[in-house]
Amino acid sequence: MKQLSILGSTGSIGRQTLEVVEQFPEELKVVALAAGRNRDDFLKQCLSHRPRVVSLELEEDARWLREQLPGQYHPEIYFGLNGLVEVATCSEAAVVLTALSGAVGLIPTCAAIEAGKQIALANKETLVAAGEYVTGLAAKNKVQLLPVDSEHSAIFQCLHGESKLWVRRIILTASGGPFRQLDQKALSRVTPQMALKHPNWSMGQKITIDSATLMNKGLEVIEAKWLFDLDFAAIDVVVHPQSLIHSMVEYGDGSILAHLGIPDMRIPIQYALSYPDRWFNSLPRLGLTEIKALTFEQPDTGRFPALALAYAAGKEGGTAPAVMNAANEIAVHAFLAGEIQFLDIPRVVEKTLNAHQTFKPSSLEEIIEVDGWARKRAVQFLTNI
Repeated sequence: MKQLSILGSTGSIGRQTLEVVEQFPEELKVVALAAGRNRDDFLKQCLSHRPRVVSLELEEDARWLREQLPGQYHPEIYFGLNGLVEVATCSEAAVVLTALSGAVGLIPTCAAIEAGKQIALANKETLVAAGEYVTGLAAKNKVQLLPVDSEHSAIFQCLHGESKLWVRRIILTASGGPFRQLDQKALSRVTPQMALKHPNWSMGQKITIDSATLMNKGLEVIEAKWLFDLDFAAIDVVVHPQSLIHSMVEYGDGSILAHLGIPDMRIPIQYALSYPDRWFNSLPRLGLTEIKALTFEQPDTGRFPALALAYAAGKEGGTAPAVMNAANEIAVHAFLAGEIQFLDIPRVVEKTLNAHQTFKPSSLEEIIEVDGWARKRAVQFLTNI
């Protein structure tokens, strides 16, 4: 039986991970959980799974949780960043699934790696902000990073048993989001409510907005560079509106291996937890005879400049991806709060990148310091768009 710690258990990926756990009670057990401020759902998760170590973001919520739990159940209860680290390093856990949203996942993920935990990585921002540092740390501690994102899971599976020497390129697919056919004028009128209606996937708010701007695909490009040790020239993106092909690998002989399946995150989550095995499940199957078409388009970086910004930041390297990621988080939250327009999101990111002098960080502390600087600078740009 694999024992799990889950970071971000009340988010979309966290909830679906618990659904996978519940389907495989003989194979998986939750021993530690961490969440943000959704304390009511977290209480239900704790009562259902009885983890030994738990954490919430706020101290008052941690006190509330202790008062709500029945007398016969006494988990260790933490809060804040320290709580995330305690959950990530729980002694019983062999696997840590990191499903936190944003760069907040960086420190606990690094702590889990240093503790020798296998990482099921759904927090792409960790590799975007600190890819070189994190992959180096994983290699040093002989820890495997297993991708949970559907695209990276697809690539991981298409590379299985093959030599990287024969890889010509990997092709990440993007749904294109809900606005791929809108012109610039229509994009200027997009509201948060419109942007949160993804055509194919059920995801958290931040990643749904990133999908609409194509920044999510840009983050995935940088994540793929570190996961698979590839140059950016060997990482392409195509828009695939049906979201049935989750990504592809093209080899030197012209063969293309593609991973197909229904758009359901429980499949890549299960694979990351069951690897190297594949467990039978009861999820719906892809009906091949029901597929009307599989279409592909080039992404339009004129209307959706976030993807081009991500490629540029990734190629520049150093602290640029961390700055880009931090600025994007600030801009997305401002858009969701109604403070800026949809088209302002990449503008804030670009302004913040232009204000930064890129350098090669020598420590995790420097990366965290740059992340903080970028957030403050992006907030300043919110009022000058």
